Amino acid sequence: MKESRPELPRWVYGKRGPSLETPAITEKEAAGYLLKRPCDALLALMGLMIAAPLWILFSLAIKLEDRGPVYFTQERWGRNRGRIRVYKFRSMVPDAMERFGNVQAQEHDPRVTRVGRLLRATSLDEMPQLLNILKGDMSWVGPRALPIDEVQVREEGDLADEAIPGFEARSRLRPGLTGIAQIFAPRDVPRERKYGFDAVYAGSQGPWMDVRLILLSLWITVRARWEARGSKV
Repeated sequence: MKESRPELPRWVYGKRGPSLETPAITEKEAAGYLLKRPCDALLALMGLMIAAPLWILFSLAIKLEDRGPVYFTQERWGRNRGRIRVYKFRSMVPDAMERFGNVQAQEHDPRVTRVGRLLRATSLDEMPQLLNILKGDMSWVGPRALPIDEVQVREEGDLADEAIPGFEARSRLRPGLTGIAQIFAPRDVPRERKYGFDAVYAGSQGPWMDVRLILLSLWITVRARWEARGSKV
């Protein structure tokens, strides 16, 4: 499969410029790697303390809407294809998995609750993943943690992840609460495009890159643009 370069701001590519030909670097080789894990944990702890009032408010709203469970947990792929259990606020009807199966989210998704629509637009349904960051399963910035059994609907049939350019690069990283693909990739694009964004991060990551992506993510959250069909930023 031919690898194409995602259209991204030039600063995203770092010093190597707009090319995906340079082999992806690992976390250990990235600038600031030794500080990345403790910084992740410290920021997650601070985030939990700051977000405590919202955490309580959302928990009550979810419970009052349909009396279902507040949290949703799911097994996903972690770093080096290890399995992790990811936490989220439940944003779909309680029996969504039984009724609809584990498919990618869609526009006007009938599975999403009223509270869930707000949570998804602001990405605050992922607030409990601060616990995953504290545990070391995830990072603030990295590729999206993919569900183990998620189905990507394709007219021409399924495509093995291992055959998609960028898969190996993204697999070496801890999944992130946010990242280049989450911010810049249009919603509902196929994985072969999203993996290209992840490969860019794998080859350009660093502390200042992470800071900039986190700030962009906060801006998108404030504007409730995470569910936007066009540009989020």
